[in-house]
Amino acid sequence: MDLMKLSKELSYALRHAPWEYELELDEEGWVEISQLLVALHESPQWKHVTEADLEKMIAVSEKKRHEIQAGRIRALYGHSTPHKIAKLSATPPETLYHGTPLRAVESIMQHGLQPRQRQYVHLSADMETATQVGRRRDDQPIILTIDAAKAAQDGIRFYHGNENIWLADHIPARYIQQP
Repeated sequence: MDLMKLSKELSYALRHAPWEYELELDEEGWVEISQLLVALHESPQWKHVTEADLEKMIAVSEKKRHEIQAGRIRALYGHSTPHKIAKLSATPPETLYHGTPLRAVESIMQHGLQPRQRQYVHLSADMETATQVGRRRDDQPIILTIDAAKAAQDGIRFYHGNENIWLADHIPARYIQQP
């Protein structure tokens, strides 16, 4: 079984289109694994997926997109569904990073970081992750530095996505520095 393809299928189902799979996510994005498996089994490609396959997929994933707990599964970040997935605010590291194409820098420095089609702005805990994320849209991304400590002190809320990803509703330009 191609665990990477399974991860992408789950990301689509849990982050972007749960209604296409007739999944009922709670306010924190959780769905019963049994409900997810019923939906997956309707597709010939995923007819034999088990809970053990889902656990293995999560264990071998470098990006830690999903988690399982008490018979339920959820995507940790990246949602674009109409209702916002509730996150608990957390204290961010002093500095966070955001990889972006050069063509977006002027607008970001003017308007700040906006979530665009997603529910939250995605920030990276380290420059390596920010570079990896930025390369999805530009071979030579610009890595912006976010003064997360000052932003949090001033009332900007941050949420923990996973060990490398932090989320925020919006980051005003005054907390962003370009190289």
